[in-house]
Amino acid sequence: MILENIKLSLSALYANKLRTCLTMLGIVIGIASMIAIMTVSDAMNKSTMNSMGDMGANVVSVFLTQKADENGEYDENVRAMKDKDYVSSQMLEGIRKTFGSSISGISISAEVGSVKVTDKKNYANITLIGSNATGIRKNNFTMLAGRSFVSKDYEDGKKVILVSDKYVQNMFSGDNEGALGQNVEVVINGKYYNYTIVGVYEYHDTGYSSGTSQKDIQTGAYIPYKTATRQLRDSARITSFDVLTKAGADPTQLSFDLTDYMNENFYKNNDAYEIYAYSMKAELKEMENMLNTQKMAFMAVGAISLLVGGIGVMNIMIVSITERTREIGTRKALGATNGYIRLQFITEAVVVCFIGGIIGVILGIVFGIVASNLMDYQGSPSVTGIAACLLFSIVFGVFFGYYPAGKAAKLNPIEALRYE
Repeated sequence: MILENIKLSLSALYANKLRTCLTMLGIVIGIASMIAIMTVSDAMNKSTMNSMGDMGANVVSVFLTQKADENGEYDENVRAMKDKDYVSSQMLEGIRKTFGSSISGISISAEVGSVKVTDKKNYANITLIGSNATGIRKNNFTMLAGRSFVSKDYEDGKKVILVSDKYVQNMFSGDNEGALGQNVEVVINGKYYNYTIVGVYEYHDTGYSSGTSQKDIQTGAYIPYKTATRQLRDSARITSFDVLTKAGADPTQLSFDLTDYMNENFYKNNDAYEIYAYSMKAELKEMENMLNTQKMAFMAVGAISLLVGGIGVMNIMIVSITERTREIGTRKALGATNGYIRLQFITEAVVVCFIGGIIGVILGIVFGIVASNLMDYQGSPSVTGIAACLLFSIVFGVFFGYYPAGKAAKLNPIEALRYE
């Protein structure tokens, strides 16, 4: 019976091709917009989450911050930091011993300054950053030429430097191998410094990268932390650091434990400052929830167009029943039951919505991928989303076809046969 009704539905739809197309149009637009929105949203979410993940989902950032009073307020005239306030090597060693089973290292860095390096013909903008071994490991550099720092570089505070391929592009026309052994000469705060390039890493956008053009972009240039502290002297005091967690450790819980440990053991009696630690993993979760909420809001807008399309299907079905009143009367006179008549018209509504859904899915996939690529995102349609939209179109067909079908089923056969 269902197969027969599908055949009858297709025949009826084919007999009124223009009306069928106009009826499907609302469903096509609704489904296409839903698929396109899901594709673009998923691509944006994935790109955002990957970018934040690259920043370090396994990293706990620890900061020295002002202590609030009993009312949770901060003193605008807080005293300046003293030697006792800064994070000390003793505190870092305490963290290593206490949390050794959960952490793989402590990253310490110091920004020496931002300068323009020039040889009169070429120039490059860099931010000079001192970093320890864990800090370099945290950055997860892809070395294109040369090497990263070795133990001797860190221990002796050698004047060696890692530069980006963007720096090499500006200063050495992209010759990464030719840049090795060359000098980087800078003047910071009126003092002259000279470093030897030992490695070239692949550039990726970080907080130390900025610029309005590829030529002017400012990238990080890394030197050993001990080298940086010799240049910075008193300004090299530690006010923040990052803790890298081991596989299986919970960064969020570790951030709570670190905060409690530092404040209980080192800052309990400090009248102005305390330690605050947070995990990027917690931020990732919050960001994921926010992006999903945004996605649902966009889909709700798309659902409105789908609802309009469903109402259009109901309207056309009512018109179709009115036009086919005599046909309904004839079928009833020949023995068709109310249930059969109802099923026939519900099937017709479902077929309209299903075919419109398929066309909408195809258009939605195309538009979604094109829109994602135009925004420099790698978009791909969700199989689950496609299946859900097709199922949704069938449900819409049943829902919006039930009332017209019920109206057709209740027609009096005698009155229907006499209908002009």
